[in-house]
Amino acid sequence: MDLKRLEKTLHEMNQFGRSKEGVTRLAYSKEERQAAEHFSNLCRKEGMDVRIDTCGNVIARREGSNPDLPVVACGSHLDTVIHGGNYDGTLGVIAALEVIRSLNDKGVKTEHPIEIIAFACEESSRFGVSTIGSKATAGILELESLSELSDSEGKFIRNIFSECSLNFNEIDKSTRQKEEFKVFLEMHIEQGPVLERRQKQIGIVTGIAAPTRFEVKIKGQASHSGTTPMDYRRDAFLSAAEIALLLEQAAKREAGNGTVATVGACEVKPGSMNVIPDLATMKIEIRGTSTDSKNRVIKSLFTAVKQVEQKRNVSIEYSKLSDEHPINLDKEVIDSLSLSCEQKGYTYTHMASGAGHDAMNMALLCPTGLLFVPSKNGLSHHPDEYTEMEQIGIGADLLETAIIKFAG
Repeated sequence: MDLKRLEKTLHEMNQFGRSKEGVTRLAYSKEERQAAEHFSNLCRKEGMDVRIDTCGNVIARREGSNPDLPVVACGSHLDTVIHGGNYDGTLGVIAALEVIRSLNDKGVKTEHPIEIIAFACEESSRFGVSTIGSKATAGILELESLSELSDSEGKFIRNIFSECSLNFNEIDKSTRQKEEFKVFLEMHIEQGPVLERRQKQIGIVTGIAAPTRFEVKIKGQASHSGTTPMDYRRDAFLSAAEIALLLEQAAKREAGNGTVATVGACEVKPGSMNVIPDLATMKIEIRGTSTDSKNRVIKSLFTAVKQVEQKRNVSIEYSKLSDEHPINLDKEVIDSLSLSCEQKGYTYTHMASGAGHDAMNMALLCPTGLLFVPSKNGLSHHPDEYTEMEQIGIGADLLETAIIKFAG
């Protein structure tokens, strides 16, 4: 495996959307579609057949000696958060491409076909909903609610699809059947500190936490900041702050189960220093590997909304943006990856993933494995996100071994 080639390709890919603040390739943006096209061309150079499905997923296929066998699939995503780093998602796609290059260099022919899938819209940064591409592949998109999604500029997703020469009404044609796949494998940076702290080279994921996301709109009364006594105020922002703190308390009660809650965005209007806010819009995420624990935090959120609404004389509306379920990954794939680590002398640990990944949707279609390489200082979704090439090489080597093993 040529790590310098992998590093060079990763650098090239991250020129799409790069600025001094980091890498920004929002889903279905010009930059993300350019990256998808560049990746498609790289795959074609390796003799792969490439197609883009109706959801914008790039699917590159290396034919096997028996084309009728189910595919061994691997991949991740190319879209990023705003001002993200170089590795999240993109590394998994480029590492999969390097595996194909390595197989070509060695003249290895597999019995099963191999596919690399670069899924569209894994990140929730643009629409508040994540893993749209892999949900489409698994056939679990709720199209009616999806059609109402819009970005921060008010552009509806159906119109954005048209700008990308995609037909929103044909997303369901992206759905694939279980019998098409033998296995799906994803390599990803950990995005947390566990591997560094445990001094392990590889994380083999046993389960993936799933988020439930809400939008909460609090309507109060705008009035003059100097002439309105504190007891007469209907402050939308303070109401939002109180809900956020009550939500934090609820999540801390579930710390033993690993459940977390985050207010990731709060827009306050009218946004003037001398006007009491009359509208606060919160984006809330509750995430965990235990459904029962997560549901208790959700129940606490609803209780907090009612309590604050009465206490502060505001009106509050909320809507559920998405609701995903935790996933346990395939034991045979976990055991296979573990055995390969032992045979190669790689140190590893079994661990849960607090972040969502496309692998959790692919697990509904076929046996699925997810392997992590360390993130320096546990940092991710940040321009300083970093993983050493030596660590990347270990992960890519393990990915290649797994692909050869499953592809025959």
